[in-house]
Amino acid sequence: MKLRIGLVIASLLLSLLIGLTLSRDANSNSSADNTRDNLRIGFSMDTQKEARWQRDRDVFRATAESLGAEVFVQSANSDDTRQMQDVQSLLSNNVDVLVIVPHNGAAMAKAVNLAHESGTPVIAYDRMITGCDLDLYISFDNVKVGEAQARYLVDNLPVPGKGKIVRIYGANTDNNAYLFKEGQDNVLRPYIERGDIEVIHEDWAENWKPEQAKKITNAAITRHGTRFDAILASNDGTAGGAIQALLEEGVAGKILVTGQDADLVACQRIVSGTQAMTIYKPLKELATRAAEAAVALGKRKPLIASKGINNEKVDVPSILLDVVAVSKENMVETVIQANFHPFEEVYKNVPEAERPARN
Repeated sequence: MKLRIGLVIASLLLSLLIGLTLSRDANSNSSADNTRDNLRIGFSMDTQKEARWQRDRDVFRATAESLGAEVFVQSANSDDTRQMQDVQSLLSNNVDVLVIVPHNGAAMAKAVNLAHESGTPVIAYDRMITGCDLDLYISFDNVKVGEAQARYLVDNLPVPGKGKIVRIYGANTDNNAYLFKEGQDNVLRPYIERGDIEVIHEDWAENWKPEQAKKITNAAITRHGTRFDAILASNDGTAGGAIQALLEEGVAGKILVTGQDADLVACQRIVSGTQAMTIYKPLKELATRAAEAAVALGKRKPLIASKGINNEKVDVPSILLDVVAVSKENMVETVIQANFHPFEEVYKNVPEAERPARN
């Protein structure tokens, strides 16, 4: 019998917090209950190639295990067919709750439906799964991510608010890529309509691959030379590909490049001057809260989600975390102080005399 989610508006602490309360149908086919100790969580990941996703996996697993759950991780290597097979394998392993980082948010709707047929709730982790009756979405406010990227770009152009730019979007199979673009558009639209900012080239980077971003940058350079001011890259991987193309032209550090995820190599590029900014996401908090939510759903305990996000079928109860724009100026106060990366690793390519104080 398919699980059902009851969504009710809950007023907490004298109306200081309004949330969506998730509850479960007591007739679920799942064998989990409040007294079961060996809760089984399936974690289907798009990829584990990037350091960011390895960090998510490790924190999620450690948190869930500290709460008495067992975690089974599968990685699809950015392949929809393989991810569907991974989901089927996890469900066959009788997991009590399924957490999915989708490669393709639309394609994974089938996985959600399959999980519900077996009475298993599903959480979309970091990326929305569209067109299905999803149980919970936990991520960062990805529209705000795009807005922060674009605002930094606009404010830090050689002539603030004016210039020629290249835009590199993420994977067109990833719903987040569209949310980042939406946020960027929110900021850029008035400048573009006035003619103050001109987008001379734009394209989507297949599967977020750095080599695709390099090709997009090379194409822009072939058509326009290096006579542009900035590259609005949607994450640190695509930023790295773009910067490689700029390095080959001898202009790295002269053209502003944005990013996202605060990857170690990106932070090293920022303090060295070849990348302008990134977005720091408290990944430990995301993975921790996702694991806590997975355990609660698996044990059929109520959850409070801050808002509902429409996934083209339903308003999905959602937990959205804040993000921080990081540049050379606030690297120590953000990434370093949060123990996200060690000071010595971030600044290893910077002469000691030029390094900032550690505070």
